[in-house]
Amino acid sequence: MSELLADRREALIAAARGAMDTAYAPYSGFHVGAALLFEDGAIVTGANFENASYGLSLCAETVACAIAAHAGRRGGLLAVAVLGGIGGHVGAAISPCGRCRQILNELAALGGTDPLVLCVGDHEVAEMRLSVLLPNAFGPANLA
Repeated sequence: MSELLADRREALIAAARGAMDTAYAPYSGFHVGAALLFEDGAIVTGANFENASYGLSLCAETVACAIAAHAGRRGGLLAVAVLGGIGGHVGAAISPCGRCRQILNELAALGGTDPLVLCVGDHEVAEMRLSVLLPNAFGPANLA
């Protein structure tokens, strides 16, 4: 882990935890928060937003990526923290779903990074690179 990541790890996890508190999850009751760390030290957060038409729900990671893109961030993604649980209580470590892995890959590919993903649980944090979670990913380079 780079020095920047080591210095910002707890702040990134705390930001994801804070984002989880803003989740809108009236159907599943499963609140998720995500935080993205960029090279300049900025942290962008997102929370899941459910919909009565379940397939239209948005995951926390997708929301965070959309907020980052809206702010003009097109690269420099260093790390992602994600956590969640029933009723806003962090449970076992979770990882981004397949859709979110693909969306994170798109954002990371824009800056040529392979971000560290922190899967945060109540008593553990699993750390792995996005390329491990999404091997042989399809991305912008495949369209060139």
